[in-house]
Amino acid sequence: MRTRMLALTSAACGAALLGAAALPASATGPGPAPGPEPATATAATAAELLAEVRACARISKGTYRTDSGSAKATVPVCGTEDAVFWKADMDIDCDGRKTKACNRKTDPYFLPETAFQSSRGEPLDSAALPYVVVPGPSKVWDHRKSGLTGGSVVAVVYRDRVRYGVIGDTGPTNIIGEASYAMAKALGIDPDPATGGAASGVTYIAFKNSRVSPIESRVRAQSRGAALAREFVGRS
Repeated sequence: MRTRMLALTSAACGAALLGAAALPASATGPGPAPGPEPATATAATAAELLAEVRACARISKGTYRTDSGSAKATVPVCGTEDAVFWKADMDIDCDGRKTKACNRKTDPYFLPETAFQSSRGEPLDSAALPYVVVPGPSKVWDHRKSGLTGGSVVAVVYRDRVRYGVIGDTGPTNIIGEASYAMAKALGIDPDPATGGAASGVTYIAFKNSRVSPIESRVRAQSRGAALAREFVGRS
């Protein structure tokens, strides 16, 4: 939920694909590094998902900046019958539960809470839970009116990789393009909250009315996300 600075996204990342690792039923700590999602014959590919979001039917009343230092607001929020999407950069959200990876020393903008809480009423663990940050509700766009809330399932596409997570936090009302430390790491993006992130090339697809519970369950987000993605590309 911090106000992001342009310097935080100046480093575009190309980390190698992570090794395979089993996903826990819920994210309770950083644990092992997340690896590629299991491949199946019916899995929606990055290319298939991107083909479905080539054209933008804008639903936002204006556009967003990607950073507080951006000269112009250029990113619209677009909609389809089943999803909302935007194409931006990725800044690293390290807010919430204090961990070795996310704290005031590693992140100068660290906040000890997230807009949405775990099933235990605690801040989310950005180092363990792949999640996306949406702009706070404003006249430009209110995610709640698009059938989205904390726990709504999202697919994030970066290069040839697709990873699933949830909406887990809100950010400034005029900035878009941010995800958790864990989401960046899963995509092979440098998750360092001070110097990491991706300068461009990230597509966020949030599925309407798709909330999973508990919000911290990575397994449920992955399973629901994979199913929704297959439907989205016509492979249900």
